[in-house]
Amino acid sequence: MSGIPNTRASLLLRIKDPADRDAWEEFVELYRPIIYRMARKRGLQDADAQDLAQKVLGSVASSIEGWEHDPQRARFSTWLTTVTRNAIIDTVRRIKPDSSSGGTSMLQQLKRLPQSEEGAAAELNREYRRQLFRHAAAEIQHEFEPETWTAFWLTTVENVGVTEAAERTGKAIGSIYAARSRVMRRLKEKVSQLEVSDDS
Repeated sequence: MSGIPNTRASLLLRIKDPADRDAWEEFVELYRPIIYRMARKRGLQDADAQDLAQKVLGSVASSIEGWEHDPQRARFSTWLTTVTRNAIIDTVRRIKPDSSSGGTSMLQQLKRLPQSEEGAAAELNREYRRQLFRHAAAEIQHEFEPETWTAFWLTTVENVGVTEAAERTGKAIGSIYAARSRVMRRLKEKVSQLEVSDDS
């Protein structure tokens, strides 16, 4: 089964230590938004999605001490996928039909769930990649001039054309291409560091 790629074994080992608050904060920063967004996609309201994310993180905190990195057994990402999916199902079943967003019935919400563990894992994987991008972008943004970052963000994230981005920023078209290239190169480096720097 596919799951979250390159889940950093060292980070998982570190969160087993209750005294390592930095590791737990890093874990929560990466995974809480993923769990929250998956819950919101199932029609859960903000408060329910927030509660669900907290519940899943609580499950991780209470169970991580017994987790051992073993390639022959189920991966951590597989376990997290299962916990998240089951928590969403439990939450949707508890919600009254008239309290769900947009009047969506409980049955309709349950039908939005992936039909297999593989589907849930693939979705969690996509959300992880998006969150890793956001995390890396936030860490490197200060390394660039505001105009350079804006040129990158407009053309890469917001899909604004290079010509329009040049008009909006007052930069030459060639400068837009150069800015985008510089930021993308640094962003790829940062993502790689986040994925594997602790795994040696």
